[in-house]
Amino acid sequence: MNANDETSNLSPISKEMLLQRLSAALSARQVMLSPDHTQALRLFNGFYEGCPGLVVDLYGSTLVVANHARPPESLENYLAIVFDFYHLALPWLTSGLLKRRHAPDPAQRRGIIIFGEALTSIITEHGVHYALDLTLNQDSSFYLDTRNLRKYLIENMAGKSVLNCFAYTGALGIAALTGGARKVIQTDLNKAALKLAQQSSQLNTCPGYMETLPMDFFKVVANFKQHKVLFDCVILDPPLYSSTPQGTVDLLHNWLRLINKVRPLVAHEGKLIATNNALFLPGSAVMQTLDTLQTTGFVQLEQLIPVPEDLTGFPQTVYDQQPVDPRPFNHPTKIAVLQITRKDQARATY
Repeated sequence: MNANDETSNLSPISKEMLLQRLSAALSARQVMLSPDHTQALRLFNGFYEGCPGLVVDLYGSTLVVANHARPPESLENYLAIVFDFYHLALPWLTSGLLKRRHAPDPAQRRGIIIFGEALTSIITEHGVHYALDLTLNQDSSFYLDTRNLRKYLIENMAGKSVLNCFAYTGALGIAALTGGARKVIQTDLNKAALKLAQQSSQLNTCPGYMETLPMDFFKVVANFKQHKVLFDCVILDPPLYSSTPQGTVDLLHNWLRLINKVRPLVAHEGKLIATNNALFLPGSAVMQTLDTLQTTGFVQLEQLIPVPEDLTGFPQTVYDQQPVDPRPFNHPTKIAVLQITRKDQARATY
């Protein structure tokens, strides 16, 4: 969910200063590094930690360096320094991948291997295994900012039925499944991404059942409504913007409409998990939408789920502020857990 793409007019920093900031960021994360090298972690968020456009992630033993700058050339002189720094600091790295977010060549956006050969294909988080394809898309097929949400799902979905909308590679649904959900439906238009969800389910021992639906969100919702299907939990984690003949998703302008579209699928006293990752949408605007929902008497805000510190930066490593104030959230990825009350008090049977 990396919405930080506004990198025009970058102020260059010296190579020495960059090394200092990379070192400080890595030092702050040392306690988060697992000794078995199977985790996924953000090592450096340059948008906040002093080099806008540069993002460095760790997936198992693969280093993924993302150049978000526009044009990409404005950061190119720093990249060799970045790879050399982490190669020296983390000698157990087996491969390195470079993604140029705004390169005209799709292959450059998906990623070019800089060193090593085999890229990490499985990571482990909270005891759950997830299949990866680091070059599936311009992202890395696994979103780090929803780590705490996955933990919530592991801890709270036992015995529940779950619908995961805009599932992509299905990580949220897999977390629910491994947490004991009795049934998880993962739906997304991207068939290749849903194949990773199937691979992830095979990596874990799960008591429940998972189904993937490679269909348009609006069709899926309409079909479940028509057949009066209810779920104990509906996860709504849409992209910033997408449009199909069936409808448009626009988190800046129609997030409330999307929430109200899936609300009828949530059972009485069930959960609706709503995520909005619009970079330029203030947290106060999101809270206004949630307040509007609560005035109906059928929606109650249960909790906000924060984004982990390796994504936000640490007090001693942050140099730049977010473009708009996300408070009361701590990051542009804003995650809210809502409890739904139904007039008919129907409970999930799916």
